[in-house]
Amino acid sequence: MPLIALTGGIASGKSTIAARLAEHGAVVVDADRIVRDVQRPGSPVLAQIASEFGRKVIRPDGDLDRAALGAEVFGDPARLARLNAIVHPAVRIESERRFREAFAADPDAVVVYDVPLLAEARRDDPWDLVVVADAPAEQRIRRLVEMRGLDAESARARVAAQIDDDQRRAIADVLVDTSGTLEHTLSQVDALWARIRPA
Repeated sequence: MPLIALTGGIASGKSTIAARLAEHGAVVVDADRIVRDVQRPGSPVLAQIASEFGRKVIRPDGDLDRAALGAEVFGDPARLARLNAIVHPAVRIESERRFREAFAADPDAVVVYDVPLLAEARRDDPWDLVVVADAPAEQRIRRLVEMRGLDAESARARVAAQIDDDQRRAIADVLVDTSGTLEHTLSQVDALWARIRPA
């Protein structure tokens, strides 16, 4: 019942790796989806966010205005830390519940936690394996511009706002080089799966 953490910088190809592992049969728990779930309308987390940052971060339909919240915290470490102090504990509780649920359903499951902020928030959790999607910052900036429609300045700011690649590499048990072709990335993931689940 391996519990694997999968992380990587923005536009590093992490989702491609997660999708391939899911094709092989892994249960993928997506941290970003959990964040959205714990911030849904009526949740204690959303109420705390509104209390801390004001009603301006709540849309008229009662949902979180992610762009407005992002503008409140981007580039302000103190405000970002206050947001993280609200969100991270709730995400930890819910992610651990989903891990337990997956292993209860299948004690032999391979559970993969797809988590962008592993190095920042969850590096010391008891992972059986830490997998890092790795591509040079300049290449990830190009992907943000070409595939997600960001302007170059915004793309650079997004990449710069994250911890540097060396810190992420330092916690990796397995580094998947995503700088080449899709086939090259997928072949590395297939090899990883063979290591986790030998035939």
